[in-house]
Amino acid sequence: MINKDFQGLLIDKTSSMATALRRMDAVGRKLLIVTDKNLYHSMLSIGDIQRAIINNVDTTSEISTILRANVTVASDSDDIEGIKNHMLKRRNEFMPVVSDSGEIVRVLLWEDLFENGEKIPKRAIDLPVVIMAGGIGSRLRPLTNVLPKALIPIGEKSIIEQIMDSFLEYECREYYLSINHKAEMIKYYFEGLMGRYGSVRYVEETEYLGTAGSIALLKDKIRSPFFVSNCDILVDQDYADILDYHRSQKNEITIVAAMLNMSVPYGVLNTDCKGQLESISEKPELFNPCSRHH
Repeated sequence: MINKDFQGLLIDKTSSMATALRRMDAVGRKLLIVTDKNLYHSMLSIGDIQRAIINNVDTTSEISTILRANVTVASDSDDIEGIKNHMLKRRNEFMPVVSDSGEIVRVLLWEDLFENGEKIPKRAIDLPVVIMAGGIGSRLRPLTNVLPKALIPIGEKSIIEQIMDSFLEYECREYYLSINHKAEMIKYYFEGLMGRYGSVRYVEETEYLGTAGSIALLKDKIRSPFFVSNCDILVDQDYADILDYHRSQKNEITIVAAMLNMSVPYGVLNTDCKGQLESISEKPELFNPCSRHH
């Protein structure tokens, strides 16, 4: 039940946000244990980093500058049921057990404590979901010569099912599929999934309206906030947290995008506005948000 090999989950408080993101990606977690001289210091979540980026904190900044206060961890005297209840309430994917001296004794992983396969619970949001599935999918040819890109299989399911399943975890049961290319094939496919996703309706483009162009066709059909997703992108984020941010900022639209991490294999010349050489960066690594929440 106890996983003792937790070194990959540790990160020093002087590390940069960019380093923390790379570590999360490497270990497949959205949470890290922050240390100070090899002793427990705090916890860092992907949400902490996202909030910092939204507030224009540079990704080269130390993670010590964005840590939250009063983060709860377990002690040796805590019983397992109490720890499990806390993890259920906070939706933590693991819990470090810390001694009185600050030593990290062990780390209790969600998948080990909940061996019956119980997933980290999601908060219900129950909002409509619009999926843009009308594109030709030219970059996926020759596959899309046969199938619409929404029905390209990823594992045992089509990619659009993977997307809809992720929203089902948040009790979303009202779907609008914007279709055009091979529209009848998509309709026929979902006839075989009748009832699985609640209400599935179609918005048919009579012509190609471009990225998200068909949303205008829904102006008299949806009266609440709603999610929009492409049919070929899988998002591993908490939709409830995204909705909370959208509402708290009173946004008209909130866009979720990825971080761009690019290693330039050449030397880069840094010049001033007149083209005069100021410095040379040898094979720099660029780590910047290519877009942010707006």
